[in-house]
This record gives sequence, structure tokens and C-alpha cells, in this order.
Amino acid sequence: MNMKKLKKDQRGITLIELVIAIALTGVITAAITMSIFQVFNMNTRTSNHMAAVSHVQQAGKLVREDIMKAQNVDTGDDPGTPELELLTLTWKEGGTEIPHEVIYTLEDMSSGEFKILWRYYYINPDINPDPVSTTKVAEYIDPDQTSCCCDCDGDGDGDCDGDCNCDDAVVIFRVTANVGGQSETRVYEVMPRAG
Repeated sequence: MNMKKLKKDQRGITLIELVIAIALTGVITAAITMSIFQVFNMNTRTSNHMAAVSHVQQAGKLVREDIMKAQNVDTGDDPGTPELELLTLTWKEGGTEIPHEVIYTLEDMSSGEFKILWRYYYINPDINPDPVSTTKVAEYIDPDQTSCCCDCDGDGDGDCDGDCNCDDAVVIFRVTANVGGQSETRVYEVMPRAG
């Protein structure tokens, strides 16, 4: 009799309770999955933006240092060419007559959409036509948003309105990097060394 009573009082879970438990488990799993996805997505965007910032800062640092040494500045060609000579800088070091030249070019990346900013450094380029050093300055450069020009009218408005061979010329270097859809733009205004 004891066994009969025990069986009679035992209850299992109903089908409705099982369905509710499965539904709640599904909702909790979906919420956790979405949270993890958002964290990874945010990390990727942040990482891409930081890479774009790093590229424009590196480009600005090297170009600014070279412009401050330069006695002669020649800015850019037509941006539609595959290899774009963006900037040519020349100077003579500390009392010597040996010319130094730096050429910045934008060259295609394998993806084709963006470009690599290269720096070619020459010492006495008329005698030694090979660069002393070649440096990959930055990648993922947007050629449509990157330019170099001079403000010569002295009004300080940042407009490109002349060549760089005037007194008090300011070279305006604008560079944009785009990594994984995350873009960063910087504008550098630098006065070259007096010629």
C-alpha cells in the first residue's frame, strides 16, 4: 500500500512547463549570444579606428619633420595616376652643398581601393639615383581625401592658393586613412625652413 500511495502522489513536469523552460533557455542563450557579438563587433570597430588613427599620425609625423627641414617644396601631381608623387622636398644639410631629397608617393595596395604612402630618401640624387632609404609610412590611405598644397597669401585661412616658393609659405598636408570602414582624417599645417 505504501508503494501505491507513493506512485499516486508523484508528479512529473507537464508539456507546457517543458515548453516554457525551453523557451526561456532560448531567450537567455540568444541574449548572451547577442551580447558577445556586440562586444566583438565593438572591439573590431575600435581596433580598426585605432589603426586608422595610427596611420594618419605616422604619416603626419614623418611628413611634418621633413617639411620643417625643407628649403624647396613641390606639391603633388594629378591624383588620378596609379603612382602619385604627392610631395617632393629638397634641402642642403648644415653648411654642406650636398643636396638631400625626399619624395612621398601614394602607390596602390593589393586591394586597389586604398593606397600606401611611401617615403624615398635620396642623398645627392644627381650622382646617386638610388634612394638611401625607402620607408612604408602608412597604409589604407584614401587618395581622394589626401592632398598636399601651400597657402601663400599669408591670410592663415588654410586655403591652397599658391606654390610653395613664396615667403611665409605654409604647407597643408591633409591625410585620411580608412581601415575596415573606420576613417580618420588629420590636417597638418607646417612652415618649411627658409630657403
